[in-house]
Amino acid sequence: MTVAEINGFPVTPRPLRTLFRPLGDAAQGMATQQRFLEIISRNIANAETTRTAEGGAYRRQVGVVEQDAQTGELVTRVVEDTRAGQSVYDPGHPDANEAGYVLRPNVDVTTEMVDLMLVRRVHEANVSVFQAAKSMLRRALDI
Repeated sequence: MTVAEINGFPVTPRPLRTLFRPLGDAAQGMATQQRFLEIISRNIANAETTRTAEGGAYRRQVGVVEQDAQTGELVTRVVEDTRAGQSVYDPGHPDANEAGYVLRPNVDVTTEMVDLMLVRRVHEANVSVFQAAKSMLRRALDI
């Protein structure tokens, strides 16, 4: 805990706010995992998309968590995976080039499913932390 001063008198953080911090941390973790879930879902939904509004095949998106330099809060950014998609010979496909090859999205559904399982487990862990903190706060009220 840090001690601040107001008019020369030491002021410590309110103990009640300190008790609620685990609830806020677990809730922030669940919100982050929800964003990852949305990104993974979008990747799976577009695993076969060979034409996007920007042109070309869909590019896999990845969530990156960083700390905001100004506020210190964690933020989730979405970045594109730069790996190239696979070229498949399919001359009858409407998106085939002159040589008959179609550029497929760089999305591997197996990788996305593994990421989905990981996100689910981390979300469950955050739910467990939230429930445990809530239970401890309830017991503290009984004292």
